[in-house]
Amino acid sequence: MSILDKVKIGNSVQVNLKLSKDRLTKETIEAINVSSLGKISDFRITDGKGIGVVLQLSNGKEQWFFEDEIDFLDENGNVIKNNKDKKENNNFIFDFKRGLNYENKNKVSELLNPINFFIWLVVSFNDIF
Repeated sequence: MSILDKVKIGNSVQVNLKLSKDRLTKETIEAINVSSLGKISDFRITDGKGIGVVLQLSNGKEQWFFEDEIDFLDENGNVIKNNKDKKENNNFIFDFKRGLNYENKNKVSELLNPINFFIWLVVSFNDIF
């Protein structure tokens, strides 16, 4: 689901300052510290793949943010959970890997056991997924 499906121009969102603090000016950080809510005034393509938002902050200035630097709000002003977290939690591989621990095998019979190979393979691909 795209950011365009979640919010529209004029909607309010909350800025996650921890994720964007390193690239913002002091004036912008102060405005976010006053109020982390911003009103969407435009959308902008960020790197050819993603879509960012231009927010009007509490001081009246506009600043753009990446999609992952903002939190979406529902009608009551509560933060909506990120779908990326739900997707990862529902993935069979991630659930399966949590309980796996691979210990190095020294015996040839242990090395040739297909179950041990499969466990090693899943644990080895941890960084890829």
